[in-house]
Amino acid sequence: MQQIKPFLMLSLVLATLVSCGPRWSETELNGIKTVINEEGRTLGYSVTSGVTILTVDRLGFKDLNKNGQLDKYEDWRLTADERAKDLAAQMSVEQIAGLMLYSRHQSIPAASRGFMKASYNGKDFQDSGANAWDLSDQQKEFLTKDNLRHVLITSVESPETSARWNNNVQALVEGIGLGIPANNSTDPRHGTNSKEEYNEGAGGNISMWPGSLGLAATFDPHLVEQFGSIASKEYRALGITTALSPQVDIATDPRWYRTSGTFGEDAALSTDIGRAYIDGFQTSVGDKETADGWGFESVNAMVKHWPGGGSGEGGRDAHYGVGKYAVYPGNNFAEHMIPFTEGAFKLNGKTGMASAVMPYYTISYNQDTKNKENVGNGYNRYIITDLLREKYKYDGVVCTDWLVTSDETTIDVFISGKSWGVEGLSIAERHYKILMAGVDQFGGNNDMKPVLEAYAMGVKEHGEDFMKKRFEQSAVRLLKNIFRTGLFENPYLNIEESKSTVGKAEFMKAGYDAQIKSVVMLKNKANSLPLPKNKTVYVPKKFTPAGRNFLGMETPETLEYPVNMEIVKKYFKATDNPDEADYALVFVNSPDTGIGYNSEDAKMGGNGYVPISLQYGEYTAKEAREVSIAGGDPLEKSTNRSYKDKKNKAVNITDLSMINDTFKKMKGKPVIVSVNMNTPMIFSEFEKNTNAILVHFGVQDQALLELITGAAEPSALLPMQMPASMETVERQFEDVPHDLDCYVDDQGNTYDFAFGLNWKGVINDERKTKYSK
Repeated sequence: MQQIKPFLMLSLVLATLVSCGPRWSETELNGIKTVINEEGRTLGYSVTSGVTILTVDRLGFKDLNKNGQLDKYEDWRLTADERAKDLAAQMSVEQIAGLMLYSRHQSIPAASRGFMKASYNGKDFQDSGANAWDLSDQQKEFLTKDNLRHVLITSVESPETSARWNNNVQALVEGIGLGIPANNSTDPRHGTNSKEEYNEGAGGNISMWPGSLGLAATFDPHLVEQFGSIASKEYRALGITTALSPQVDIATDPRWYRTSGTFGEDAALSTDIGRAYIDGFQTSVGDKETADGWGFESVNAMVKHWPGGGSGEGGRDAHYGVGKYAVYPGNNFAEHMIPFTEGAFKLNGKTGMASAVMPYYTISYNQDTKNKENVGNGYNRYIITDLLREKYKYDGVVCTDWLVTSDETTIDVFISGKSWGVEGLSIAERHYKILMAGVDQFGGNNDMKPVLEAYAMGVKEHGEDFMKKRFEQSAVRLLKNIFRTGLFENPYLNIEESKSTVGKAEFMKAGYDAQIKSVVMLKNKANSLPLPKNKTVYVPKKFTPAGRNFLGMETPETLEYPVNMEIVKKYFKATDNPDEADYALVFVNSPDTGIGYNSEDAKMGGNGYVPISLQYGEYTAKEAREVSIAGGDPLEKSTNRSYKDKKNKAVNITDLSMINDTFKKMKGKPVIVSVNMNTPMIFSEFEKNTNAILVHFGVQDQALLELITGAAEPSALLPMQMPASMETVERQFEDVPHDLDCYVDDQGNTYDFAFGLNWKGVINDERKTKYSK
């Protein structure tokens, strides 16, 4: 036999070793190790967590539970469903109870006062010497002692701070127990700073887009999907993997103050816009996709609020005890579910359906046809199990809205508990009822104790096996959302990449372009717009009286320009003397008349209820119901919530006088009015004293000026009807859309759903054809 030469033998040995060795490599940066599999997923883990890498089939896997072997849940080659079931079976009751918690609001760094107050080594942040990205004492406690893994983030100091904070959180929880990552979330955070200047090619803190009504006003699902795709990339760069949005409630009562967060009153438009929004957020493509459209750029969308919260009696909102009842005088309950069942649950993209649902606080009054219960939606088994789970086949996560298990302490304060209909139950009993209704998670609860008490109640009533299966059922749903977004593989962020992604120039431009497309022109008498540049304009200052915000915090009196005058001066010459002006530009907000309750009236022996008005001036509710449809609360004596013959006026009534006074001062010269609209409004109070009216839903001043001067053309349409009077508002049904008598202006135009003007006149395009009624 011919001998193999030594150097050939060595080459064969080396080749064998290479072909049989690991096919992954590892690097380290800032205490985070990154493992790159040649054919597989990239992993990340902290050097402080105690995690090691297992090599199986020459591939790298994280040994999260540190048992020296590859468990199914650690194997990224398996489906999210397989992994979630394996992990749920390994979890203790205490660990699942923690997984069911969703934290109260967390600012980064923590606030030193208010309901988001927290400490660092027992001190306020300012006195602690802590970094902005360090974990607060309370965060460490609920992550370690209560096993909480879902954190709601509010304000963050900067993208860098958010990314570093995320890495600190993930390093902590990776080293605990089974190594389950944190699934961080946020409410919508892409609104505008109206006075900030846009400079093409420049970046910012985060891309700025119109509010939800503004997105709807474009009537363009493709644009909204683009928003979702961009926003998801920025969210992931901040460490956020769940969006507590979109809000697809149809705003069938025009007085509802949460209208501004919806896509308007029309079910078909809300369905298409909501579907596009979720597809944009949840879908990863290319090398970012792992399976079924999910991946490292995906953000779970928690669609809200099931089964629709836009029909509060009298337009009142269920954040307050005074607005706990949603009513259906038009027998139109079913239409409110359409944006969910035909949109959020029937996506065009590969992810299929929204990964989570949030029920609203409301009692859907007399809609439980099976058990006849009038309790908050999250407590109602008919609403959650019979309808959502069984009829509409939804098996994703259901999470309560915040503070539904807490005690109500006052009837008209935003941050009070909201246990509507079950006020007589204990906190633990409320948790148990929610679980038995079919809900998986408790919003705004950092404490696992009442969840464990609820488990014990279930064991007593149904037995240990039943309750363990019930807990594991919710655990699987919750874990799938963490697996599908890739957090078990790599929850860590590269700080420099986060800084360059959030607010990058191309994202800022897309948001700015969308702002321009979201502004509705309602009036343009004698082609008053566009205005020539460099003319002289008068911009009256805006007076805001002292008051309180929606959290009850005092706000000071102000008198200031309502726009950034430095930006105005880039388009026009400015003067404070109307006699010197060629035109007047008046910037106002839609009327704000409060929550429909006056505590002083209650103290004087009344029931406390007053009308929510859509006009600035004083309104007397002569046509209101004499007896409310629903009523009753432990903190009030009467069950009749009627406000008939009572009066109310807007806290910003000076906006009306600002328009009408300016009209007088301009002595026939053009008056251009821009309205930042939160709800529909009554235009009859001032429309005749204007030459042009623009309506927007939260845009930068510069976008308005671009339209006013003709650098861009208005193209948006109204996503809501504008009522002719408060009398038609009183006559309409809270649960029915498109049932108002609409305002007709002095040009003969009707301010109906899908109305809008461009430079040529009334817009009649394919959008209007598709959606107009």
